[in-house]
Amino acid sequence: MKASLITRESAGGEIMEKLQRNERIALLLKILSDHPNQLFTFNFFSSSFNCAKSTLSEDVDILKGIVARFKMGMIETVAGAAGGVKYIPLPYKDEIKKIVEDLCNTLSDSSRVLSGGFLYMTDIIYRPDVVDSIGKIFAGQFIDREIDYVITVETKGIPIATMTAKYLNKPLVIARRDSKVTEGSSVNINYVSASSRRIQTMSLSRRAISKNSKVLFVDDFMKGGGTAQGIIELMNEFDSTVEGIAVFISTSEPQEKNVNEYFSLIILNEVNDIDKFVNLKPGIILD
Repeated sequence: MKASLITRESAGGEIMEKLQRNERIALLLKILSDHPNQLFTFNFFSSSFNCAKSTLSEDVDILKGIVARFKMGMIETVAGAAGGVKYIPLPYKDEIKKIVEDLCNTLSDSSRVLSGGFLYMTDIIYRPDVVDSIGKIFAGQFIDREIDYVITVETKGIPIATMTAKYLNKPLVIARRDSKVTEGSSVNINYVSASSRRIQTMSLSRRAISKNSKVLFVDDFMKGGGTAQGIIELMNEFDSTVEGIAVFISTSEPQEKNVNEYFSLIILNEVNDIDKFVNLKPGIILD
């Protein structure tokens, strides 16, 4: 059988010959998993696979069982004229536990301790497999929230925010440290970064976000929450709200952050550059 590339845009595209059930299920899984949280109509699959909707419905039921059995997430069907089927990549507790424990072990290596009490983690947050896993976990935490955009601040938060946006099927918006002429007029605010203890500038194009939007802020690191607070103030300029905050690593001190509610995957208790010691713990309950 000649393989045909099926995309959302080519909804009228056809597979010329009849497909076997196992072939249809394999294609269903491929298409849905490549487009998480994106709703596909039964008409799309019916015309693409050249099969009846009743047959397709049976295929979806089988796929639901497979995905649930192997803890791959969830296949959700939506009834009605505007309904269809979509894949929700919810990570399970045992998967999250392994990911977080592995990250804690990797980041606890004494060779990562830098002078001044800093922890080197740049290589971790630029690894595609790692940021993919983190993005999936973040998306799972906020899957029930009404989110219009995922927002981050350049530059280290971009990879994790990109994968979070992918799994939520939402646009990614990046606030910059300075305005760009090529992006037109922008909104600029000043905020105090807790990590650098300096006043910094945050800029976002006026075209980047629609008014009255709800956003999820994603970042790689949080100390005092100054950047998160800056994002909240920036969103106020767009008459928009921050519905959630997700960070890869947050510090245990200071205990009182500029923001009250946030989700942190890992908590950094201490970095001792004299004894080359790192103390990390999971930021979520793993048992």
